[in-house]
Amino acid sequence: MSSGRVLKRLLVGRAKRSDRLRETLLPKKIALPVFASDALSSVAYAPDEILLTLGLAGGALVLTHSWEVALAVVVVMVVIVLSYRQNVRAYPSGGGDYEVASVNLGPRAGRTVASALLVDYVLTVAVSVSSGVQNAAAAFPAIRGYEAAVAIAIILGLTAMNLRGVRESGTAFAIPTYLFMLTVLGMAVVGLVRRSTGDLPLAESADLSIAPEAGYEQLSTLAMAFLLLRAFSSGCSALTGVETVSNGVPAFQEPKSRNAATTLALMGLISITMLLAMMALASWTQVHFAEDPQSQLVGPDGQLVGPDYVQDTVMTQVAQSVFSGFGAGVVLVSVVTALILVLAANTAFNGFPVLGSILARDGYLPRQLHTRGDRLAFSNGILLLAGAAAVLIAIYDAQVTALIQLYIVGVFVSFTLSQVGMIRHWNRHLRVERDPQARRTMQVSRAINTLGAVLSGTVLAVVLVTKFTHGAGWAVAAMIALYLLMRSIRRHYDRVRDELAVSEDDTRAQLLPSRVHAVVLVSKIHKPTLRAVAYAKATRPATLEALTVDVDQDETRALQDDWERRGIPVPLKVLGSPYREVTHPVVDYVKSIRSGSPRDMVVVYIPQYVLGHWWEKALHNQSALRLRTRLLFTPGVMVASVPWQLASAEGAEQRLDGPVAGDVRRGDW
Repeated sequence: MSSGRVLKRLLVGRAKRSDRLRETLLPKKIALPVFASDALSSVAYAPDEILLTLGLAGGALVLTHSWEVALAVVVVMVVIVLSYRQNVRAYPSGGGDYEVASVNLGPRAGRTVASALLVDYVLTVAVSVSSGVQNAAAAFPAIRGYEAAVAIAIILGLTAMNLRGVRESGTAFAIPTYLFMLTVLGMAVVGLVRRSTGDLPLAESADLSIAPEAGYEQLSTLAMAFLLLRAFSSGCSALTGVETVSNGVPAFQEPKSRNAATTLALMGLISITMLLAMMALASWTQVHFAEDPQSQLVGPDGQLVGPDYVQDTVMTQVAQSVFSGFGAGVVLVSVVTALILVLAANTAFNGFPVLGSILARDGYLPRQLHTRGDRLAFSNGILLLAGAAAVLIAIYDAQVTALIQLYIVGVFVSFTLSQVGMIRHWNRHLRVERDPQARRTMQVSRAINTLGAVLSGTVLAVVLVTKFTHGAGWAVAAMIALYLLMRSIRRHYDRVRDELAVSEDDTRAQLLPSRVHAVVLVSKIHKPTLRAVAYAKATRPATLEALTVDVDQDETRALQDDWERRGIPVPLKVLGSPYREVTHPVVDYVKSIRSGSPRDMVVVYIPQYVLGHWWEKALHNQSALRLRTRLLFTPGVMVASVPWQLASAEGAEQRLDGPVAGDVRRGDW
């Protein structure tokens, strides 16, 4: 086994047979951390975004309106979760929002949803991992200054885990996810008890005040409403990840739809509880959180805190208050929060490849994304997602505040179009359904989806208005670019399919050539050349000749003399080339052979020696490669490579071949 295959085995594991796909299906206890970790983890950064946006106008607005914004986010979350429970029951195939929009609104809406979701998945990985690294920095200060490098290293680790398979990664990530839920809910209980006994300390930033940013000192009613809407749009980052369950229904154990709907309900209930708990604790401990702490936070002495001040996240500040005097509790919160944020990216690693596979099946993305890897995961989609997220993290230096401005747009585009599609779905079924009980059920479902469409459309409009110039515009541009790319790929596949289709009266592909002319390319006389001549003679062509190009008169003369001396029974033709160019003389000559009859075929045999090492390949066969590529574009010409394996290629077929029947039994694999 080659060293590369050994390394792959260590990283990915043994290849799985296709008939073992059912073994990768997930029970609810594993599906919850796999598909819900994104939504659950948003409690670690959604409160930050609400507080820092309100803090633009000063601390007073935070104290009076943060609860209102949080409750508005909760209302939207409840409606969206209820709406998606209808989706997973009606469309359990795994297409999710893309399938709903395509079936009910048409392919353009489907492509729009798909482009939005693909962008959102990439941003999910970038935001979650970056936020996790920033939270980890509270417990491990050595990370500060190296956030981007650490984040990219984490993405590489997640990639390796997911290449091993969905079930394996889900099992590995289940414990940290459940530990995060227990830790946050436990912190909420401890905080509530200490609050009721009057023993809850204030946050480290409670004695600070927030100075409004320039331009926010005096807000009109309209400006105040706009700022509240912007805070609401930032807080709606808590809804990201809800759609992933609808895309992952095929990964659930039977009954798939019911298990997916139950997982959605559990995810919504836990997310809402944790979000409200965090907002309550932040309010009780009087956390002050600013977008630019050095220029906004003012100390008790009336002076700015200065450039040396390090602002911890809301989660960390709350943990320091709730677990004051118990340092292990603070470290636990920081560690599990960092873990869940990293694992939240795993949600996208499950959703992106599945959606990419469906889009590839429909011809909107390269077909390689539809292929499963050794472990029955969509490996190419996993690698593509990891690469795109790593590039984003490098560009934005793992700054969550900057990355999150690109966030949310994509997911609410898919929310809105999906719910509108579900309304049309129920309308279509209600026109033919006659059973009163079934009609009442459909009408209730339609009402839920209608409310979901209205709310998600409203949030989308708010996000676009309030965040377009802050970064959301780049996300919209990426969606447009992906939409156009998918349309171009589909047109290409359609064009190729039409060109290759065989009609009833089309006999051109089966038409036999009138004559076959064989041409063997010769640069010198060696074993590959003699094998090519022998192979060409064995095909019994109408004409056979050897062909060489005169780029050096001495070498050409020596070749002719050696050819005659050996008595090779094939005429050798020499083509002149005053500019020492090989490709054009050969192509022109081959074309001239066919000029007499378009039904003639020319087969060009190219001797080629096969090398075993990658570095050897750069030293040989380059002229043959260029010539072969050019001849492939010449009508009526077939190109045949005649290989001759050199010593370095011995055993290469075993290194390149995958496992075959009997390898495992014999211990070879």
